[in-house]
Amino acid sequence: MHLPRRITDIQPPVIPILGEWIRANPGTISLGQGIVSYGPPAEVLNAVQAFGGQLAEHRYGPVEGQPDLLAILRHKLTTENGLPLDGRKVVVTAGGNMAFLNAVLAITDPGDEVILPIPYYFNHEMAMTMIGCRTVGVTTDARYQLDLAALRAAITARTRAIVTISPNNPTGAVYPEADLRAVNALCAEHGIVHVTDEVYEYFTYGDACHYSPGREASSRAHTISLFSLSKAYGFAGWRIGYMVVPDELFDAVNKIQDTNLICPPIVCQAAAAAALRVGQPYCAPHVAALDVVRREVHDVLAGIADIVEAPATEGAFYVLLRVRTDLDAFTLTRRLIERHKVAVVPGSAFGVTETCALRISFGALDRESVAAGMGRLVAGLRAEVG
Repeated sequence: MHLPRRITDIQPPVIPILGEWIRANPGTISLGQGIVSYGPPAEVLNAVQAFGGQLAEHRYGPVEGQPDLLAILRHKLTTENGLPLDGRKVVVTAGGNMAFLNAVLAITDPGDEVILPIPYYFNHEMAMTMIGCRTVGVTTDARYQLDLAALRAAITARTRAIVTISPNNPTGAVYPEADLRAVNALCAEHGIVHVTDEVYEYFTYGDACHYSPGREASSRAHTISLFSLSKAYGFAGWRIGYMVVPDELFDAVNKIQDTNLICPPIVCQAAAAAALRVGQPYCAPHVAALDVVRREVHDVLAGIADIVEAPATEGAFYVLLRVRTDLDAFTLTRRLIERHKVAVVPGSAFGVTETCALRISFGALDRESVAAGMGRLVAGLRAEVG
């Protein structure tokens, strides 16, 4: 059967591949998938148990989301993120990935270009390929921070957007306010869109602070802000995200979402509203616990500094190692699973091809399991690399 290039050109989804390798090697500790180890607050389960008593709850809802959830999100966005919502619309989506796909479908034609800093989130690159757009990868610096001059140099007549993720997946970097403001100014200068992915907004450590680029009133016409409940509320399987778009893009996003989804699942929106009523305080102690694990992970990695380089994690719950080896990242990842029973994600999935890079996720397991996994990783790297 003929398969179109928009599908065959997409990189294989790395998480299912790793899942197959892990299942084939029972007892493997996975430091791979980017999820948290905790579940949602009890209020979510209570809301779900109370759901379904009204006929309307079993019918289609508004394409952009339920009014009560939208009201909660507007309050959160104005009070926490500082986003002025005049001239903007909030749209609830089935997860952050759908929000991103909505955004790029709304602003691009096939053959257009979107700039992704490398390392990029692999589902962003996969989405671009699927819709027929060209990903323009722009390398970051040694600490995985933005190279503003390189971003400017990458803009062409076909460029439609620059995408930033802060706090970052897969690196754990947090971009300074000044750099994000500079990207906004660059987009305004060239008449392109700044797509800002803020899924990990609550996950920052030490002196790092999350900044929402959309809070600048001048950014209204050229900034699309993306968010998700998946990480902060242990909510990944419920598939609820949301986006903030200029009024001028609302009809386009509505067309796209109505075609793909009709409306986000209403039961999931009820659960999301319950989680957001609890709010950021639910996430805060979990982030504090992750900070302890983060420091322990970096302490372990400092012991193998002769074979790896591990830029400091300031946000999210990832470390992107650079390994001093001639092995490619996929080969090394497979050896670590099959020979040492520990899983990580190869950096090549995130567009890192010039060096062997491995992403560690320390968010999905309890502290003791992360420590055990790191012990195996160190032993495995010593055995395979030197």
